[in-house]
Amino acid sequence: MLIVVLVPISWSVGHALTMTGGGAVSQRLAEWARDHYLGPLVTLGEWMTYQPPKAGGKPAFALTGPSAVTEKPKHTRSAAPVYPPPANLQSLVSPALPNEGVWRVIGTVHGQGAIYGTEMRASSLYSSYVAGIVSMNQSLVRFELRPGAEDPGPGNWHALDYLPLGTRNGLLATFNSGFKIASSGGGFYLNGSTSGTLTPGVASVVYYTDGHIAIGNWGQDPGMSMSSAVAGVRQNLHLIVQNGQVPSSVDFNVQSSWGATLGGGYYVWRSGIGITADNRVIFVYGPALNVRELGDLLQRAGAVNAMELDINPEWTDFMYYLPQQANPPTPEALLPNQAQPADRYYTPASRDFTAVFAK
Repeated sequence: MLIVVLVPISWSVGHALTMTGGGAVSQRLAEWARDHYLGPLVTLGEWMTYQPPKAGGKPAFALTGPSAVTEKPKHTRSAAPVYPPPANLQSLVSPALPNEGVWRVIGTVHGQGAIYGTEMRASSLYSSYVAGIVSMNQSLVRFELRPGAEDPGPGNWHALDYLPLGTRNGLLATFNSGFKIASSGGGFYLNGSTSGTLTPGVASVVYYTDGHIAIGNWGQDPGMSMSSAVAGVRQNLHLIVQNGQVPSSVDFNVQSSWGATLGGGYYVWRSGIGITADNRVIFVYGPALNVRELGDLLQRAGAVNAMELDINPEWTDFMYYLPQQANPPTPEALLPNQAQPADRYYTPASRDFTAVFAK
């Protein structure tokens, strides 16, 4: 009888440990346990081992990194629009560090800056922790939602769960998506197929067939409904910036409302995505962030609507690709201390993600 019970359990655990693009062993075991009704036991163990962020200090790395090369636009009879860079951000911590909040070009299209990146600290108390911030010009880039090998898993998605050779021409950036779909409070839709249920009132990224995205409450905000122009929808929790404000809801029921954290603490790696009034897309991620700090950074970068994506170190990342005239380009991690390697999406990924290409 014991063998009958243990064999399927062993097979199930073995599958979790060897699944495609999974993450660290501890992360895979924790996710397996939560999927098999052992979440309270995992949470207890994490609370017992949680270590809060270290107060004070300075970042372990300089706030700079490889940049893309811009060119002066060539003058033609029908000259394309010239897009100015976003305004530099004022640091939340004084005094600011060198290059803190100063945009650098990390992606170009037709010689113009299309994607800008910078780093900022979210807390004067935990001053050694740095978040990465990205601003993407939707007039120059297009977004593609990609499925994950395990989540949403096999399906008629008409899209690959990685970026194989031969498909990387024009690739500018990639970044993580939201929680496991079963924990997101909503659903996932791509190219006519659905996992979970698209739920009214849930924060959503809507991917359109022309390559642009919109962010808001599904079924409530403009553009947040199904049509033939919608290629994909990724739902996750509720907005953490709404109409330019960070709502008080981000301060309550942090673990139950905003995700089960490794270590059971509020300050963990978090990521989020937002949209500005002039239609730029903002991505923020970094360590030792609570939900309000994530919202504050998105708002500081200009987001009028924004939502949390995934959390914890194994599931948060942002990569850009240089030199962009190469095929394939070389991936660079925006934050050098992110857990995932920069080439994560060059092989099958277990979770869904977003790829950004030049228009």
